[in-house]
Amino acid sequence: MSDSAGGCIPPRTAVTEAEVEALVRGICFKTGPPRRLGVEVEWLVHELRDPRLPVSPERLGAAYAALRTVPLRSALTIEPGGQLELSSPPAASLMECIGTVSADLDAVRAVLRRDGLELVGLGHDPWHTPRRFLREPRYDAMEACLDRTGPAGRAMMCTSASVQVCLDAGYEEPGPLGHVRRWWLAHQLGAVLVAAFANSPVAGDRPTGWLSTRQLRWVQIGTARAGGPALDSDPRAAWARHVLDAPVMCVRHDSGPWQVPDGLTFREWTRSHAPRPPTREDLDYHATTLFPPVRPRGHLELRMIDAQPGDDGWIVPLAVTAALFDDPEAAETAYRAVKPLAERTHGMPAPHNPLWRDAARDGLADPELREVAVTCFAAALRALPRLGATPDVVDAVTAYADRYVARGRCPADDLLDELRTTTAGGTAAPDAPGTHPDDPHPHGKDTPS
Repeated sequence: MSDSAGGCIPPRTAVTEAEVEALVRGICFKTGPPRRLGVEVEWLVHELRDPRLPVSPERLGAAYAALRTVPLRSALTIEPGGQLELSSPPAASLMECIGTVSADLDAVRAVLRRDGLELVGLGHDPWHTPRRFLREPRYDAMEACLDRTGPAGRAMMCTSASVQVCLDAGYEEPGPLGHVRRWWLAHQLGAVLVAAFANSPVAGDRPTGWLSTRQLRWVQIGTARAGGPALDSDPRAAWARHVLDAPVMCVRHDSGPWQVPDGLTFREWTRSHAPRPPTREDLDYHATTLFPPVRPRGHLELRMIDAQPGDDGWIVPLAVTAALFDDPEAAETAYRAVKPLAERTHGMPAPHNPLWRDAARDGLADPELREVAVTCFAAALRALPRLGATPDVVDAVTAYADRYVARGRCPADDLLDELRTTTAGGTAAPDAPGTHPDDPHPHGKDTPS
């Protein structure tokens, strides 16, 4: 890999432990009034004629080559298993964000349809096993690293898809829009969003016993790579510690395969300087290899929502999340509603705590999560007109609240109902918690360690 044009490698300066901490603290939360919003929508790509048929790498490659010629405002990227992602530019309003991504998705779908392909909104592929589409040093190293904790890493890389909402960090000062409050709220409300939008109950053509199998994969990957930091009163200090104490996924080289050290934290790397001294570029890259449910990148990246069904299903979680964070009245309501849920975390970071695991396994069948979701959706609906949402967006959120939230359901329940109907004798009923091989907790409900 060459870092500059013409193959000349620029000089690189090693960073010290103190410099790393200062750098991370300086860039992870860029505070100010919440004015910008973004969304990253990931999609599985399936055969239009039969989604159970595998799409050959050649067909995917040809389709993506065609898409590269289409002018888009969103950034188009391809995930390791061939999933497609559109990342919006920062938008000044909810409706600007929705308008940009909707237009880009229309253009993308038109190209894919000509090739007999379609975008599918599911949090986890229900039929296909993980298969790498991209062969690059980054993903070779990622696969080797994640394989150490089992097969969940490959599933995350190749068979999962999400709706990621990007929000400004918030004000430096305290209050409902302050960055400390928003950081805390994201980790508690995140469990409610997991439950309300769970849409991945099937893997290997059978129910897993979890309504969000995608979230299960993150739990299985483990705390070091996919866990969040402790919720200290100072989010900057907490995140800086987390970055320093997280294991290094790989040490990049300008040629040949990248090294995949075992257990080397970035803090230890700054002290040992082995296998070579770490640089600022290594730090920046290291931060991209951490996958907590809420990732601070100057703004807040909420990563816990499953991809949603339908062409426009992604709009509902975007609108609800934006309303609950960026409207002061709705943010205060959400904060008060989720506050009692914090007791169920037992002080353990997300997503590796009982609250998040119950949300991923049970969805809104959990009475407390359902009650909080009802309150939060009602607050979002009151706030959306104040954020400039059109009647169509408000109607979409209302319809979702009526169909799912008020009834203690989520899209995963529809998928399970359909599976029961189409499977002879009803043998595809979900496994009881603790009985499916995917369940990391053989006795069902979690207990704090």
